[in-house]
Amino acid sequence: MIIAGVGVGPNMLTLEAIEAIRNASVVYGSKRSLELAEPYIECEAKVIKNYKALHELPDDAVVLSTGDPMFSGLGKFAGEGDRIIPGISSIQVACSRLGVSMSNIAAITAHGRDPAPAKKAFIQEIELGKDIFMLPADTFGVAEVAEVLKEMGIEAGLYVCENFGYPEERIAGGTVDEPPKAESVLHCVVVVRQ
Repeated sequence: MIIAGVGVGPNMLTLEAIEAIRNASVVYGSKRSLELAEPYIECEAKVIKNYKALHELPDDAVVLSTGDPMFSGLGKFAGEGDRIIPGISSIQVACSRLGVSMSNIAAITAHGRDPAPAKKAFIQEIELGKDIFMLPADTFGVAEVAEVLKEMGIEAGLYVCENFGYPEERIAGGTVDEPPKAESVLHCVVVVRQ
C-alpha cells in the first residue's frame, strides 16, 4: 500500500504524490482528500469507511491522507513494506504564511484526541521557550491556549489559520488578552513568543 499526502488544501500535492495517484489501480481516501486529488485520479476511487481496517486494503492501493501522513495523518496505519509519500502539511503552510521559522516550533496535535496530553505538552514546550503550532481540539483551542499563557505570565502573538489554499483562507492574529476566534473547523493555532 502507498499512503500519499495530498496537502492541506488545493494545489498542494507533490509531483511524487501525483505520479502515485495517476498510476494507482485503486485509490482510497476521505471525501475531502479525494476532492483534492480528483484531477489526478484515473482509476476507481473509494471513500474510506473504516480507517482501522486500512491494513485489509489491496497491496497496490493508494490511500490519500490530507496534509502530511506523518503529522496527525494516516501514516500511523502504515505497515512494514508500505510506502509513505509526504505531503505539504498545515505546519509548513502556517510557518510560511506567518514568516515563522520551523527550527524553533513545537508541533502539537489535540485533534481527535484527549486534549489533556496536548495541554501538558503545550506547557512543557512553552517552558522550553518554543513557539507552538497546534491542531486544536474542541475543548483545547485558542481560547484555552490564551488562558494557559495568561496563567503562566507569557506574552505571545496568537494566530488562527484557516482553510489553507482555499478561496476562504484566513489568518487572524491576536494576543493573550484578545485571542483571535476561529470561524472554520479547518483551522490550526500558532503561538509566537514575544
